[in-house]
Amino acid sequence: MSLSQVVRVKVPASTANLGPGFDTLGMALPLYSWLELRPSDRTVFHLHGDQMEGLPQDKSNLIYKVSQMVFQEAGVSVPDLEISMYSDIPLTRGLGSSASAIVGALAAANALIGSPLPDAKLFHMATALEKHPDNVGASLFGGIVAAAWDGTHADYVRIAPPAHLETLVVIPDFQLSTTKAREALPAQVKLEDAVYNISRSSLLTAALSAGRLDLLREAMKDRIHQPYRAPLVPGMSKILEEAQKQGALGVALSGAGPTMIAFVDNRDARIEQLRVYLVETMEAEGITVSCLQLSPVAEGVQVLGDKSDRTFMEMIRGEITA
Repeated sequence: MSLSQVVRVKVPASTANLGPGFDTLGMALPLYSWLELRPSDRTVFHLHGDQMEGLPQDKSNLIYKVSQMVFQEAGVSVPDLEISMYSDIPLTRGLGSSASAIVGALAAANALIGSPLPDAKLFHMATALEKHPDNVGASLFGGIVAAAWDGTHADYVRIAPPAHLETLVVIPDFQLSTTKAREALPAQVKLEDAVYNISRSSLLTAALSAGRLDLLREAMKDRIHQPYRAPLVPGMSKILEEAQKQGALGVALSGAGPTMIAFVDNRDARIEQLRVYLVETMEAEGITVSCLQLSPVAEGVQVLGDKSDRTFMEMIRGEITA
């Protein structure tokens, strides 16, 4: 085993479901978390930024625990780590913050010990931890990921994002836990609703593969999770019904929410009109939001080369201003 002195990784955020692809479709987005691991004689944490507030700074921390899973799987002992982390991915907003942390820890720990575990193994480990493969697949492999998980085995296909696909991401200023969002779902769905979603999820996957942005209007519709979660996000029902009239190719709840994501054609002159509509619709419900125009990210988690004379936060500042 070749043990590195330091490893730094950069992990993209993700949006999941894309409407009908519940727990199976994900896409990487250009918000990031950065993680540094160093072997140490004691475990210490340097957690930077508002997104890190309140996280454990002992061995109960998710990053530490996931890293140890990698070491155990590889038959290596690295009992103590110096862990530095910074993230601009909002927590519990439906943008894959927990998935990015899991993927970052897996990739960094694996790189620290010479990368003995293949990506397929990291994907299985990440999916088992997250309990669904969409967010972790997107953060690990980049692009758009269609994936399936049966509780023990995961398969995926990566799709390159269509050339003119862009998104408007509307992030409300409140958190919505995945647990609460899942509790809103029914225990059973009607057969006609299952068929409705299967057909549209299949059409959406094919449309994205073929670059058929004209099909997203119908392909992103959903009946099995968004109607039940809409009461948790003020303004969501109206946006689902009306956003396409304002220029959206399709619109969906991002993951478990409360973030909403609209797909747009970057050649469409109505993008600013749509942005104003999305913001004003949420604000009319008394919800403060931020709205970001983000292109899908083709690359997943990256192990970063870096000059040793730059500190972790100096590297982050260089990444952000680049």
